[in-house]
Amino acid sequence: MKTFFGLGKPGLHYATPPPRLAGPEVVPAGTSVTLLHPGPSKRRTPAALKTGDTVKTGQRLSLYGGADYVIAPVTGTVTALAPFAGHFGRDETAITITASSIKARDDQFASARREPSPETLRHFLAAAPGLPPLERLCNPKRPVKTLVVCGVDEDLLVFTQQHVLRARSHEITSGIQVLKQATGIEDVVILTLREAVQGHGHIDGRVMAVDPVYPSAHPHLVMHQVFGREVPAGQTPEDLGFCFMCAEAVAAIGVAFETGRIPVTKVLTLVARDGTARLVETPIGTRVGDIFERFGIAVVAGDRVVLGGPMRGAAAYSLDQPVRPGTDAVMVLDAASASSVSDYPCVNCGDCVRVCPARMQINLLVRYLEAGKYEDGAESYDLDSCVGCGLCAYVCVSKIPILQYITLAKHELARVRPMEDANA
Repeated sequence: MKTFFGLGKPGLHYATPPPRLAGPEVVPAGTSVTLLHPGPSKRRTPAALKTGDTVKTGQRLSLYGGADYVIAPVTGTVTALAPFAGHFGRDETAITITASSIKARDDQFASARREPSPETLRHFLAAAPGLPPLERLCNPKRPVKTLVVCGVDEDLLVFTQQHVLRARSHEITSGIQVLKQATGIEDVVILTLREAVQGHGHIDGRVMAVDPVYPSAHPHLVMHQVFGREVPAGQTPEDLGFCFMCAEAVAAIGVAFETGRIPVTKVLTLVARDGTARLVETPIGTRVGDIFERFGIAVVAGDRVVLGGPMRGAAAYSLDQPVRPGTDAVMVLDAASASSVSDYPCVNCGDCVRVCPARMQINLLVRYLEAGKYEDGAESYDLDSCVGCGLCAYVCVSKIPILQYITLAKHELARVRPMEDANA
């Protein structure tokens, strides 16, 4: 079991909303939206959704009738079902819906919401804004005793969840009441930055705070610093009876049960090339390019478009990438200031070791990962202890993409370990 300790350098601080920040600026859906459904577009089982089908706003769309689904954010016609390659080869299906001028609301959830239950939550709200982790929350094999409502964003330059916690407290309280009724959980913690701990006492939960230094809002570090519990390598907070859910997800559940309508818009932090940030609210499935066009943000050759924050976000290879239910930020990194990577070897400066909150020997681990020896890296240098904060890559003087190596290694091990266990 690895222990966590306070950070050395650098002292990176979370962004906080400006005191006079206006509410989210609304960006309406364009002529079409694109939803990314888990799984390939072609299977032996005939798809339940076909090109030409009409859908209603708030309608649950499941391609093959399984547990995976998306929620239609507009009323319109399905005009395309196409393969979409996600990160690390993850198969997804891009569902394109052309919006109609006639608006219609799906009423299936309205009739099912009368009595909150784990089944109702999972069946209708798993793809709501904020992506509520309902499978983890409602897993009888690992019962959750404490729900942690996260009003702190996990990445830098992002203040989406901080805004939601401050501006939508009534909806969060409603969501907490629904979750308590559906799951039986009694202990609810509202997590906020230490400097913003005042003013949340009216929300149904005990308020606890983290320091404004990145990455103290990461669930594994919260478990250690706030709750005094260690999460063993390879395990999750759910294994210890804790479930972390972002403030927007809880608010979405509250709105859904109050109104009978599943929310279909996402709040996100938009960071322009010059570093200015604003809050935006837009339908899930909106093209990133449409958001940039709305605010006059030009993207030129060499710029990087990142979905998420600068430390843990993922680069988008096209402005056609859609906003997902879990997209908390969209940012443009200027080509001149974007960090580059190199093939320089590690110089053993030790900076990555000093900043690692999991006390890993990153300088040794990365040598195994560069060589593709993932299992050796996991066994000898605690790969599974990595929390994915990205600080090692941030301080690396050789510009080695350490976090990407670690992410790839975890992906490959997650793919091969089940096969190895089955053959054992």
